[in-house]
Amino acid sequence: MCDHGDNNKSNHDNDNKPVHGDDNNAGNPVAEAQGETLEAGTEQNVPGDVGTDMTPEFTSGEIRAGKALFELQWSFVKGVVGLQHLPEADRPEIAFAGRSNVGKSSLINALVRQNALARTSNTPGRTQELNFFQAEAPLYVVDLPGYGFARAPKEKVDAWTKLVMKYLRGRQTLARVYLLIDARHGIKKVDLQTMDMLNVAAVSYQVVLTKIDKIKTAQCEAVLQATAKILQGQGAAFPLIVETSSEKNIGIAELRATIANVMKQNI
Repeated sequence: MCDHGDNNKSNHDNDNKPVHGDDNNAGNPVAEAQGETLEAGTEQNVPGDVGTDMTPEFTSGEIRAGKALFELQWSFVKGVVGLQHLPEADRPEIAFAGRSNVGKSSLINALVRQNALARTSNTPGRTQELNFFQAEAPLYVVDLPGYGFARAPKEKVDAWTKLVMKYLRGRQTLARVYLLIDARHGIKKVDLQTMDMLNVAAVSYQVVLTKIDKIKTAQCEAVLQATAKILQGQGAAFPLIVETSSEKNIGIAELRATIANVMKQNI
C-alpha cells in the first residue's frame, strides 16, 4: 500500500451502501455482508491476493462483512489476571499483541468505533490484564498487556509477561494473533522472541504495522520489505501485512475484513 491518499483515509470507510444478503442470512449482518454478490462491473479481487507491496486485497463483500462485524455494539467482558479466570472457550478469539506503547488500545477503539472501549494511556504498560471484549457475534477480541518497556515494577512486568505467554501457548480457541509493530521502528528483538514462541506453539499470527501515517512513503516501503523478509522465515506467520493508522483511519477497513474472514473460517 504505502500510498495513503490525499486525506490519509481508507476509501472503504466511505462506503455507506446498504448491505444485502440472501434469505438464509437474514438478521445476521455479518453473514449478509459476506454473502453479498458484487455489482456488475465491479472489479473482483481474489481474497488474500498479494500486491507488489505484500498487503492484502479484499472483495467488496469482505469489506462489508468487516464493517458489519464492527458496527455491532462491543463491550468489555472481563480482565483476566490468571488462566483460571479465562471466559469459557465457546467461540474463536483473536488477540492483539505488541510492545508497550505500540498503539494496541487505540487500534481496538478505532476498529469498534468507540473511543474508550480499550483503555489508552501515554504511560507504557498500562494494560496489565488480558482484556476480553465481545459483541453479538461468535468472537472474542482480546487486548493483551504490552511487552517490553513498561513503567511498572519488574516483578509485575514479569508476571503479566508470563501470563501472556501461557495464554498464547495454551488457548485452543485462539484463531489468530495480530502482532502490532510500530512502523517507525520496525521489528525489534523482543518481537522476534514473541514470533519464535508463536512459531513453536503453532499459533497463527499476522503482522499489523501501526502509526503508518508517521512515516514517509519511502520509509513505509522499506519497513514493508524488511518485515516481509523476516516473515518468510516464520512458520506460523500469515504472510500478508496490514498497514494501519488509528489516528488517520488508514487500513482499518482492511483489518476489519481480515478479522471477519478469520471468524468465518473458525465457526
